[in-house]
Order: sequence, then C-alpha cells, then structure tokens
Amino acid sequence: MARLQLSVVAACAVLFALAAPSLAGDADMLQDVCVADLASPIKINGFPCKANITADDFFFAGLKKAGNTNNPAGSVVTAANVQSFPGVNTLGVSMARIDYAVGGQNPPHTHPRATEIIFVTEGTLEVGFITTANKLFTKTVTVGEVFVFPRGLVHFQQNRGDCPASVIAGFNSQLQGTQAIATTLLAATPPVPTDVLAKAFRVDNEDIDAVKARFK
Repeated sequence: MARLQLSVVAACAVLFALAAPSLAGDADMLQDVCVADLASPIKINGFPCKANITADDFFFAGLKKAGNTNNPAGSVVTAANVQSFPGVNTLGVSMARIDYAVGGQNPPHTHPRATEIIFVTEGTLEVGFITTANKLFTKTVTVGEVFVFPRGLVHFQQNRGDCPASVIAGFNSQLQGTQAIATTLLAATPPVPTDVLAKAFRVDNEDIDAVKARFK
C-alpha cells in the first residue's frame, strides 16, 4: 500500500509538472530554475529569483505529518506552494496535504489559478464540485482513489467516515490561490454590506448579522 501511495503521488506530481507549460495560469519558465526570494522588496507577478541556491531549496518535508484539525471546520491544509516551498517558483506546480477530523470539512471554496487533483491516503470522503450551470458532481472516495476539481469551480470535501481522513493534493500552479466562499462573503474586510447579502440569500438582515457574528 505504501508503494502504491508513493507511486500515485509521484505520478500526480509528474503529470502536473509536464502539463504546467500548456495548462497552468503561471507564466512559462525563462531559465532552468528560479528559486523564490520571498524576502525581496521587489514586487512582480510572482517572485524574483534568489541569487544563491542549494538543494535544500528544492526540498520540502512539511507533508509528512498530520496537521491540527482542532478548528471549527475540522480540517487543515498544509501547503507546499511557493510561499512555503520556494523551489517551485516558475515551475507551475505545487502540492498540499489536507487532514480531516471525523465529520471534518474542507468548506466550499475555489482555486482561481489552478485545477486540483486529490489522492486519498486515509479515510472516506464525500467530494464534489459545482459547474457554472449549477450542476453538482459528487462522489464518495476512499483510500487509493483520485478525484479532480476543475480550475475555478466551487468544490468541497467532507469526511463521511468514522475515522480521520487525509489526502495529498496536486495543483498546476505554484500558488493556486484559495477563496473560501463563506469566509469571503461573511468575513471580508471591510465587510460586505448586510443588505447586499440579505437580498442575495433572500433572508432578513438579522439572519445575515447572526451568521456574520460566527465568523468574527
């Protein structure tokens, strides 16, 4: 089983790395490597290259251990993107580990810059995405199975098993961006006007205020 997991994860990483130049929203590479200089004051579309690099810039050990799921959602995302793994800068690829407590959820969200593919390493999840025509595609997935979420579409994962769950995710972007729907609408700064949300959801202002209070 361990070999199967490693093989599939490696295949996912290779797939995205090979597909990145044609499918990713990231710009194409102009040199062999460009390790991100996260401390640089220069602001560009992406990150400038670091002058002195080592093999450690292309190594990341952060996905080995389960994250802390003690939060309202009951899930945690550990990202291996350019912000934590500078070696992927300009490569058009990144990964993440997502852990779910029993009943935990990765709430509905979008990735504006990347398609996401997940490989289940533990547990059972209900996963799904919604098209721009408001069509829901959902599936129950378990250990060893794979599901893909098209770029930019709202999607979610919910632990439906009686034990913790986890997945490894791959993205065809060095920084996929994540916009959680509920948090975006209810906890924006400055806040989205209550009457705007009340009209959109066809409820009273008081109902929106009550839900907003839960996100403070």
